[in-house]
Amino acid sequence: MSELARLVLRSGAAGLRWRLPLALGLVFLGKLAGVWAPVMLGDAINTLAPAKGETLKLGADFVTLALAFAGFRLISACAPFARDVVFTPVSQQTMAKAAVETFAHSLSLSLDFHQGKQTGTLARIIDRGSRSTDFLLRSVVFNLGPTAIELVMAMIVMVTRLDWRFAVTALATIVVYTVATFRITDWRLSHRRRLNETDNRAAGVSVDAMINFETVKTFGAETRTVDRYEAAMGDYVQASVQANASLSMLNAAQAVVLNAGLGLMAVMAGLEVIHGHMRIGDVTTAILLLTGIYGPLNMLGFNYREIRQAFIDMEQMVGLTSLKPDITDSAAARDLPPASGKGAELTFQDVDFRHDARSNGLLGVSFVAPPGTTTALVGPSGAGKTTAVRLALRLLDPQSGRVTLDGVDLRDVRQATLRRAVALVPQDVALFNDTLFANIAFGRPDADPGAVRAAADAAELGAFIDGLPNGLDTMVGERGLKLSGGERQRVGIARALLAEPRLLILDEATSALDGRTEEAIQATLRKVREGRTTLVVAHRLSTIVDADQILVLRRGKIVERGTHAELLDKAGEYAALWRRQTRAH
Repeated sequence: MSELARLVLRSGAAGLRWRLPLALGLVFLGKLAGVWAPVMLGDAINTLAPAKGETLKLGADFVTLALAFAGFRLISACAPFARDVVFTPVSQQTMAKAAVETFAHSLSLSLDFHQGKQTGTLARIIDRGSRSTDFLLRSVVFNLGPTAIELVMAMIVMVTRLDWRFAVTALATIVVYTVATFRITDWRLSHRRRLNETDNRAAGVSVDAMINFETVKTFGAETRTVDRYEAAMGDYVQASVQANASLSMLNAAQAVVLNAGLGLMAVMAGLEVIHGHMRIGDVTTAILLLTGIYGPLNMLGFNYREIRQAFIDMEQMVGLTSLKPDITDSAAARDLPPASGKGAELTFQDVDFRHDARSNGLLGVSFVAPPGTTTALVGPSGAGKTTAVRLALRLLDPQSGRVTLDGVDLRDVRQATLRRAVALVPQDVALFNDTLFANIAFGRPDADPGAVRAAADAAELGAFIDGLPNGLDTMVGERGLKLSGGERQRVGIARALLAEPRLLILDEATSALDGRTEEAIQATLRKVREGRTTLVVAHRLSTIVDADQILVLRRGKIVERGTHAELLDKAGEYAALWRRQTRAH
């Protein structure tokens, strides 16, 4: 609740300072009118009681009190609508703020977190958690608190206008109802948690399959994927049935308590009239007061159930936002020094990094990539090449040693500045479900159409784009699945070139290209290397023969280094790998 209050204050909703007190004032006015309306109707009925020997007639007092009853009822009914008009901008802005903050925080979390989290589950946590804030605001601020005020006012009216025993009866009914509601609702929480878990699991299976549709299709796994989803939905159905059955039990218990209290109140009022202690109109007042209390009580039961459910939803969102990102800007973080126009100097100084999920990472790796040069990393899978790339991008921080760019430790550089200075072309290029133009311009959003087209031409995409009916406005589909692997890689290269980085990282950037296109791209990459430093991860050694230095990694250590010719002369691991590849070719 304290986090919710802070969230409201952070929401920045227009007119927050006057909307909240005005909405609370409207709620109080509506509750006061709702309690006073039965009193007006009871007094109106009492004016109809004729004196001895007089006939029943409709007097001015009755008309006035009846109109007052109708007016109070109207105020009681309209006050919630006015409250919603006043407060909805605040609740909606708070909900949006919660969603945006949680989404932003999830993007700041580490690679390990996202690699171990299902996308569908994460999206559902953000969606349900943000929506729970709107419900909690409406329920706690405008239902639970005002309901307590209404109960107190009704008790006062019963004691002063009727008899203290009516107040005791009403209070006893409310206490029994509240205890029964809370006890049964608490018992139901396990069912609701299981319902949430099964819902998350089903959503995760479906979204995961949609994201990896191509893999499912190529392996003919549609049936077993549907079977997994059907099993998850079966668990959801079972949990839903149990949750609904327990809800029906709760509703039945509430109905028994409320109607028993109403029946007892009616009998007591009748006895009081017979003994001359009350008039007929007072019976109406007593019954209407109690039924007026029952309305909020019904909502109390509903709100308590939903508030507990909202807390379950919100605790997941708060738990997500409480996770600390592994990579953060330090208090003394600064920008990189201005680019020299010759590229950046990348330095690894005795860098160690060990992954949780594997034994090897990097062990005492040191090298310098001078400005304007090309450094290649080669070695078998698991040797530490990808780890080195992630350290250069500061997606990971070294556990010991330093990684510097232009002499500045990456841990002392603002991440936003670093991301503008470094561009990555991965082996598996991820594209957004948007146009070619938007995907290329993602590298530099302020680029003009001419610059985007120039980057596309440099990546050998010009002829492909000219052959499309919509050109750069062509949609690429989910994750770029409408494009071939080679086309996706060329879009990734164009995106990186458009960013104009001082450090360009190529992680098997031409692995999906045919030989002719690869030659053209390699020629382009050789041109764009001018004025920037390039870090290349390669399995095909033919793509790095012109590198200024080649680092051979094995089990996280650099076992050889030098140029292509120097490494061949050493007749070591690089030379053996070169012989195997050229023999296969």
